[in-house]
Amino acid sequence: MEVRQLRYFVAVAEELNFTRAAGRLKMAQPPLSIQMKQLEAELGVELFDRSRRAIRLTDAGQALLPEAQRLLDQLDETAAMVQRVGSGAVGRLAIGFIPSASNSALPPLLRSFGAWAPHVELYLREMTTDAILRAVTEDHIDVGFLYLPVENPDLEVSVVYSEPLVAVIPSNHRLAGRSRIAARELSRDKFILPTRDGVSSLHTEVLSVCERAGFTPTAVQEEVWLMPTVLGLVAAGIGVALEPASVRNFRRTGVVYLPLWDESEVALAAVWRREHTSAVLREFIRVLHRDTAKRPSRDRLVAS
Repeated sequence: MEVRQLRYFVAVAEELNFTRAAGRLKMAQPPLSIQMKQLEAELGVELFDRSRRAIRLTDAGQALLPEAQRLLDQLDETAAMVQRVGSGAVGRLAIGFIPSASNSALPPLLRSFGAWAPHVELYLREMTTDAILRAVTEDHIDVGFLYLPVENPDLEVSVVYSEPLVAVIPSNHRLAGRSRIAARELSRDKFILPTRDGVSSLHTEVLSVCERAGFTPTAVQEEVWLMPTVLGLVAAGIGVALEPASVRNFRRTGVVYLPLWDESEVALAAVWRREHTSAVLREFIRVLHRDTAKRPSRDRLVAS
């Protein structure tokens, strides 16, 4: 038996009329009759009683009909499942991200992708920059979100979001009532600095802003990379920090966010293996590029 023959048989069995079945199948009636004769010959039984004006199913035909319908339904479901997998609409996607990414571009991107592919399982891991680069390179995760620069010829890089730094100070700080400050006004404060290994580019940008302002920050706490920890330390009066502007999405009692007059920029990027074969990742990248094109290249803060 061929799948084609089963489809022909089901059409005739449901219509109980060769002419109507041929019209349903968009084919001529004689070839359909020939195919049914061939199917009966292969099975060695008659499937249709043609002795009367209206054809009827024989006992063998009645037995075959539900089985043929079940097999065709399973075949259609299998084909649809394979097509969904091939289109990237079904599967799994492992994503690594630095903490700051969860404050800015990542949540709307995940919502957008989830709306397109609700059956893709997402595995999310908060990681340091170095850990993300290792995990992507070694194929432990599919895509990572981190700050530039990324220097690895085996990885594709796509800038997702660019933003300035803001000052994060305690609510009882001497500058807390200001709408905007210059970085040099923090030169006497102690700083909570990001880790060099965890988010090295952010660490570099913080130091660069301070150096351009004419001072080297005095670190009271270093190697901190989790945003809630940074904000908790600032709220406790341990020190101040310079963080990406998206930190404002954290509503933390005891903390004030102030834009800087100084120029600064950190760029969040997505990275993935250049030679990947994942259909799910391909579609995720498509959604990423589409959504990135819709948003401004930089979120510049204005004084409130």
